[in-house]
Amino acid sequence: MKRLAGILLLWVLVLSSCERPGDPDNATLSLAPPLGLPVIPLSPDHPLPQARIELGRTLFMDRRLSHNNTLSCAMCHVPEQGFTSNELGTAVGIEGQTVRRNAPTVYNVAYVEQLFHDGREFSLENQVWGPLLAGNEMGNPSIGYVIEKIKVLPDYAGRFERAFAGRGPDVLTVGQALAAYQRTLVSANSRFDRWYYGKEQGALTTEEQAGFRLFSGKAGCSACHLAGEKHALLTDNRFHNTGVGYAYSLRLPRKHVVQLSPGKFIELEDKALDSFEQPLPDVGRYEVTLDPADSWAYRTPSLRNVALTSPYMHNGSLATLEDVVEFYDRGGIDNPQKDPLLTPLGLSATEKQALAAFLRSLTGDNVQKLVTEARAAQPADTPPAKDPASTYRRGY
Repeated sequence: MKRLAGILLLWVLVLSSCERPGDPDNATLSLAPPLGLPVIPLSPDHPLPQARIELGRTLFMDRRLSHNNTLSCAMCHVPEQGFTSNELGTAVGIEGQTVRRNAPTVYNVAYVEQLFHDGREFSLENQVWGPLLAGNEMGNPSIGYVIEKIKVLPDYAGRFERAFAGRGPDVLTVGQALAAYQRTLVSANSRFDRWYYGKEQGALTTEEQAGFRLFSGKAGCSACHLAGEKHALLTDNRFHNTGVGYAYSLRLPRKHVVQLSPGKFIELEDKALDSFEQPLPDVGRYEVTLDPADSWAYRTPSLRNVALTSPYMHNGSLATLEDVVEFYDRGGIDNPQKDPLLTPLGLSATEKQALAAFLRSLTGDNVQKLVTEARAAQPADTPPAKDPASTYRRGY
C-alpha cells in the first residue's frame, strides 16, 4: 500500500512539473479588460500562457500554413488594416480564388459568441480550422496535412511542447494556440470610453458628442450596437437582415463610384464591373439554421475600431462610414425578411456628419501596439523540403 502511495505521489509531482509554474513562458496571462469592455470570457480549459500566445501569433503570420505556402491568416486579417483588408470588399483566397464574404476584423473576437458572419461556429479553437481547410481560402486537403507540415518545420521544433506541457502539434493544440493569440487582440479605452465611462469631458468634440446622442436616440443604432452603463460591446451578437444580402443575391442593380485619379471619380453600373466568375450564392444565416426567417441575416459586428475596418457590411459593399450612415438613413433595402428595426431616419446632413464623426471616436488606444506585436512575429518562409503527404510514415 505504501509503495502504491509513493507511486501516486511521484506521478502527481511529474504532472505538476509539466506545468512549470515558475517558468515565465507558462505563466498564465491575466487580461484585465480596458476601459469600456467587460471581463474577457476565458474558459478554465483554455488558459493563456505566454508561450502559447507567442506560438499562436507566429502561426497567424505564417504563410506556410496554406497548401501552397503563400497565404497566412494575416494576409486577409492585415494588422495595419484593422485586422481586416481595406483594399478588398470580399477576401481573396489561395491562388486568387474568390471568397464570397468580407474578412471580418479579429479585434475583440474574444467577446464574439458565434463566429463567422453567419454564426456557424461556436469557439475560436474550432473556428480556426474553417479557413485552413476551405478550398478557396488556405486550401489544405486535411487536418492531418496541416499538422504534419508543422511537425517538419524546424522553427516550430519544441514550441508546442513548451506551450502545452509536452504535447506536440495536433488538432487541439493548433486550434488552441491560434485562439489564444486572437483572444489577446482586445482593444478599447477609446476617446469615447474615456468620455462616457471615464468622465473625461474633453475627450470628445461637441460634434462627436452630438453624434453619440443620435447613435443612442434618433438614429437608433444602439438597438443593435449596444452600449451599457458599465461597458459597450457595441454589438448584440445577434443576426439581422438589412437587405444587403437580399439585393446581392437577386442581383439588384447598383452604381459604384470609382476613383480614376486623385480627385477624379466616375460612376459605373454593375455590368461594367462584372467579373469572369459568377457570384457565389449567399443566403446568410439561413445556411446554418435552414429557417427561412433567417434568410440574408448576418451577425451584427462590433463598431469598436470601425474607422479602421473598411469596407463595410458582410460583402464589403459600402466603402466609407458616410456610405454606411446613408444606407441606414434610407432604412436599408426592403425585402420580405428585412429586420423591422430598420426604418428611414430622416437625418439632416449635419446629423449624418456628426454620426460619422462619433463612429471615428471608437478606435482603441492600443492598436499600434497590437500591430507592432503582430509584425514582431517573424516566421521563416522556407517551405518544407518535401511535401508532408509524400514523407509521412506512421510512428507506431
